[in-house]
Amino acid sequence: METRPFVPWKMVNDFMIDVFEKYGVPRKDAEICADVLLESDRRGIESHGCNRFKPIYLDRIKNGTLLPVTKIDIVKETPTTIVMDANNGMGMVASHRMMEMLIEKAKVYGMAGGAIYNSTHYGIAGYWTTMAEKAGMIGISGTNARPSVAPTWGVEPMMGTNPLTFTMPTDEDFPFNFDCATSTIQNGKIEFYERSGKPTPAGLVVNRQGETMTESGKILKDMRAGQAALCPLGGLGEATGGYKGYGFTTIVEILSAALTGGPYMKDLNGKDKDGNPQMYRLGHFFFVINPEFFMGLDTFKKTAGGICRGLRNSAKAPGAERIYTAGEKEHDAWLDRKDKGVPVGEAIQKEFIALRDEFHLDYKFPFEK
Repeated sequence: METRPFVPWKMVNDFMIDVFEKYGVPRKDAEICADVLLESDRRGIESHGCNRFKPIYLDRIKNGTLLPVTKIDIVKETPTTIVMDANNGMGMVASHRMMEMLIEKAKVYGMAGGAIYNSTHYGIAGYWTTMAEKAGMIGISGTNARPSVAPTWGVEPMMGTNPLTFTMPTDEDFPFNFDCATSTIQNGKIEFYERSGKPTPAGLVVNRQGETMTESGKILKDMRAGQAALCPLGGLGEATGGYKGYGFTTIVEILSAALTGGPYMKDLNGKDKDGNPQMYRLGHFFFVINPEFFMGLDTFKKTAGGICRGLRNSAKAPGAERIYTAGEKEHDAWLDRKDKGVPVGEAIQKEFIALRDEFHLDYKFPFEK
């Protein structure tokens, strides 16, 4: 049962836009950024929602590793492809521009793909693939990130959590939306555990001695020092398929960097050789496929929906109440939260109050006595 207080969606949205503006983000760009963050909370993906507003975006603007004004340069463009330089601005703003352009190209040519470099954290990858789905198309996206994942049989953080995300239209009330990291857990989830005073489940993080770690605060500290790493999907070694997650993580790393010739792995750690903060220079890739150029959107949606329904209606394990398909839990989260608002924990409450008071903004939050 949810015990955290809820804050109306509009209030949180307006508040984040106002604060982003105070940090120098143009209002239209701030509206995009706030919506991306809130979409995470709408879907119940709290590791990438309000939880990251201050530490991943505001703090980085403040320390100079994220520029509030996004200068977008189209480096190369063909009828079906785009290479974009985000110039270390807001990754969410550059990604929004990219998807708008790719969708228009896919309407004409059936497929389109693009890549961005010199970028920053772009929020949940599923936001961008859902833009394609809302246009009746298939969306695919991935991004590299600061190194935090060890290769199979390794203990050193070498690659990011590197999500590989697909969203496909169906004939149901929600799309098939597969949006997850290629590691066993993502950094944001551990940050969420730490801020909630909870341990990280065993078997997801390894230290330099090859031992699992569970203390969330120590994990974050040791990972920043390069003394701990996340495991790829499948976990340690090969017996449980860790090599498969390792392979997918590497695929995302290659596509995110090689399509643009951008930096990769240890060059994305946000620190220079002396340990001082520097630009992250992340890379993202995006592909849009228009089903109308195959057997048509209606056929695609009916088949995709039929597959999902078939899976959900298949035989359940003893004691299991329900089988889900990707995107269903997120849809359920939205149905539960749409009239309630955003659940805000104590740590975020304190951040909101401090930011409001710092900029003398006119907000009275429901959680204040």
